[in-house]
Amino acid sequence: MIKNENSEDCGGCSLVITCEHGGNWIPKPYRELFQDSQAILATHQGFDSGALSMANTLATEFSAPLVASTISRLLVDLNRSIGHPRLHHEVIRNTSTSVRQRIVRDYYQPYRGQVEKLVRQAIIAHGRVIHLSSHSFTPELNGKTRKADIGLLYNPARPKESVLCKHWQAAFKTCAPDLIIRRNYPYAGKGDGLTSWFRRQLTDNAYVGIELEINQKHIFNTEQDWFALRKTIIEALRMALASCSTNNSTSGLYP
Repeated sequence: MIKNENSEDCGGCSLVITCEHGGNWIPKPYRELFQDSQAILATHQGFDSGALSMANTLATEFSAPLVASTISRLLVDLNRSIGHPRLHHEVIRNTSTSVRQRIVRDYYQPYRGQVEKLVRQAIIAHGRVIHLSSHSFTPELNGKTRKADIGLLYNPARPKESVLCKHWQAAFKTCAPDLIIRRNYPYAGKGDGLTSWFRRQLTDNAYVGIELEINQKHIFNTEQDWFALRKTIIEALRMALASCSTNNSTSGLYP
């Protein structure tokens, strides 16, 4: 799914929004393989609840291009590199090489190719792109409660990513002080993923990649509360971008 070809200019760069785990759909040719995995498909293992809704809100509010997938990550995880052990669920890993190659050809490569096209177009047009990848995380994993409402994932070795996340976290303290915002939690931002792949291809001056992680307890709350949180995230991001633009002499985010 592609939405909005033109991105709002954000002080000398543009935004591109992606959602790698937006749904749990299994295409018809592979549904029989998942007959015994229906329960898993409905859980966080099958998709990121609320991530697509958040991605749509970001794309709408910033007039940004959105590339999103509703293919279940169990078929192929679009946020993993080729060769990663969790690129496919076990039922796919146990199929033939030709089946796995066909899945990569039909779903993985077109998605990755479209995102790369938009990212590179934004860099050509604006000199820099901010890529926001929308995700969510389960409130509890392996018996441990995740102690954050929102996570901002980035690579600490990339100064411009660090700057944006620091400003974004500070903006949350202003507009939503009760929320717990943590950086590089519940995952490390430099781990395997789409943003990490782009970092290997593009310089810090050209590419800023952030994964937004939202605790699913908010998504499963009332629709009114979930709507309000999405608006808060947008407000905080606008504040962060404005702050980076105003303080460009120290932040280094904008040219």
